[in-house]
Amino acid sequence: MPVNLTAPDPDSLLAIDGVELGFAEAGIRKAGRRDLMLVRLASGAQVAGVFTRNSFAAAPVQVCREHLAAGASVRALLVNAGNANCGTGAPGLADARRSCELVAAAIGCGASQVLPFSTGVILEPLPMAKIEAALPQCVASLGAANWAQAASAIMTTDTVPKGGSTTVKLDAATVRITGIAKGVGMLQPNMATMLAYLATDAAVAAPVLQALVRRVADRSFNRVTVDGDTSTNDSFVLIATGRAAMVPIADDADPRLPLLEAALVDVAARLAQAIARDGEGATKFITVDVRGAASEDEALRVARGVANSPLVKTALFASDPNLGRLLMAIGNAGIADFDTSRLQLRLGGVTVIENGGRAASYREEDGARVMQPAEITIDIDLGRGSAKTTVWTCDFSYDYVKINAEYRT
Repeated sequence: MPVNLTAPDPDSLLAIDGVELGFAEAGIRKAGRRDLMLVRLASGAQVAGVFTRNSFAAAPVQVCREHLAAGASVRALLVNAGNANCGTGAPGLADARRSCELVAAAIGCGASQVLPFSTGVILEPLPMAKIEAALPQCVASLGAANWAQAASAIMTTDTVPKGGSTTVKLDAATVRITGIAKGVGMLQPNMATMLAYLATDAAVAAPVLQALVRRVADRSFNRVTVDGDTSTNDSFVLIATGRAAMVPIADDADPRLPLLEAALVDVAARLAQAIARDGEGATKFITVDVRGAASEDEALRVARGVANSPLVKTALFASDPNLGRLLMAIGNAGIADFDTSRLQLRLGGVTVIENGGRAASYREEDGARVMQPAEITIDIDLGRGSAKTTVWTCDFSYDYVKINAEYRT
């Protein structure tokens, strides 16, 4: 069960003018569930994306990069769940391109104006016949209010769909933002999360949007980890339809840009946290706050070191305040010239480490008490500077092993 997370109310997910979403049950891996999602964009929409740095980037990731680099106006996105189309060689690339051709023919655009995405099992051929047969259903169901259905269509081992919306005032215009995501396991992105899509009706020039998507990713999806592994299919796409009644944001000096960025980060961070809350087998949601670092990169290395440690994560699952595991993970972050005598650490509000050693006031029963709740904050002060960061993660339970052991069965 996810940690304090429920499916979004469909009525809370705001329609974005210029974005239509459709869905279908293609039976790609399992019958009787939505597993194909189509997004149609109005002419003039700007699209930017960031993708996995895994060397085994899946075929759809490669095609997305090609199409975005070519500079064609993106008119559609096609997402399938249940099959990653990764490790499939030349046939997999041909299938990804063929899926773009099918969408192009169905909605009346060029194949290079379609971005394909896949998530699921690796090293299996994409069932093109099933996708081709289900695509007309996606087209027929296209609608601006289908964000919730689309969120469920991109799930794999997620237990609930993930979505969120907000609005922001830019001059006289009230700009809308809506996003959906899926995650669960094999998740520590270098550029983005497994699959995430944010759309806004704001008008943003293409160069500004590309820089913006990277900054939003760095402050949200690049701060979540489930197990320290980076998927072959990680993709984060930001869409700006330009339909809001506003003068376009044409450069980074525009005073409205920080307001828009903050609103985008708000939705993206909620989606990122939802991914950690719904990590495979998760029973606890963990926030790792690191401050007092010499640089943000240093803070991030420490935060990820703690968040990714199997020993820390299993101790969190067991509600075992094993302070040695936390010290081990911090020490393994590879910080040069780290004066450990300056380390301060609080666990769920209780000071457990001060001046690099066990706090004089700390009692084991206090540690056990603050490890019980479903949400725990680990607050680390390195005592080296003013930089800080936050990473979100979950624990490792018996079910994490079970889910991944049985993933292909």
